[in-house]
Amino acid sequence: MTVRDLEGVRGSRQAWLVVALLPLLVIATTTALGHAISEDNASYVEALDGPAIPAFTYLGAKHMVTGVDHLLFLVGVVFFLYRLKDVLLYVSLFTLGHSVTLLTGVLAEWKVDAYIVDAIIGLSVVYKAFENMGGFERVFGFAPNTRVAVLVFGLFHGLGLATKVQELALSDNGLVTNLVSFNVGVELGQFSALVGVVGLLLWWRRQPSFERSAFGVNATLMTAGFVLTEYQLAGWMLNS
Repeated sequence: MTVRDLEGVRGSRQAWLVVALLPLLVIATTTALGHAISEDNASYVEALDGPAIPAFTYLGAKHMVTGVDHLLFLVGVVFFLYRLKDVLLYVSLFTLGHSVTLLTGVLAEWKVDAYIVDAIIGLSVVYKAFENMGGFERVFGFAPNTRVAVLVFGLFHGLGLATKVQELALSDNGLVTNLVSFNVGVELGQFSALVGVVGLLLWWRRQPSFERSAFGVNATLMTAGFVLTEYQLAGWMLNS
């Protein structure tokens, strides 16, 4: 066996390791029941009266890093972004979208079904993975505007966050400050997760396995999105 053959075997094992991790992330999500805010955290913040910046910043960061559906979408978004300015652009569009609907949804008291919103968030993972696979060009013969799609799905991701916050009996005293703090925490959690994801992708792109396995990994990512969507739709049907 030649050195090139050995590198190919090693690269294939690395690729299959990445593929295997994605279903595990889905299992973690379904186990966490859609990454709802824990009872202990809910009880703590509900007892607060007035601005509590550290508490809500922590809660927002924790909610993002445990929100596997949000993280899977971001993985899809940055998967083929090679330049830092492109990463910053798309992440900024996503941030703008979810910040608008998070703050507006809570303050305006929008009443939306959390299961339906989370199902759409699952479909956002499906959409981005399908786009990464070149599915739109192959099947439909056109390429969608990725920037618009990321912004629009960002709006739904923010609405999903808003439904979780609305489940809490929060005091009106300091509500705006606490919501902004929660959103800042979400951004900090998102930044921390992206550092790891982008670092892993930078390393993997230097391996021979990347080009060979990118399609399969995105197919697995799309499957994970379908599982998330079906899980939320099942919850909607059982609770409607």
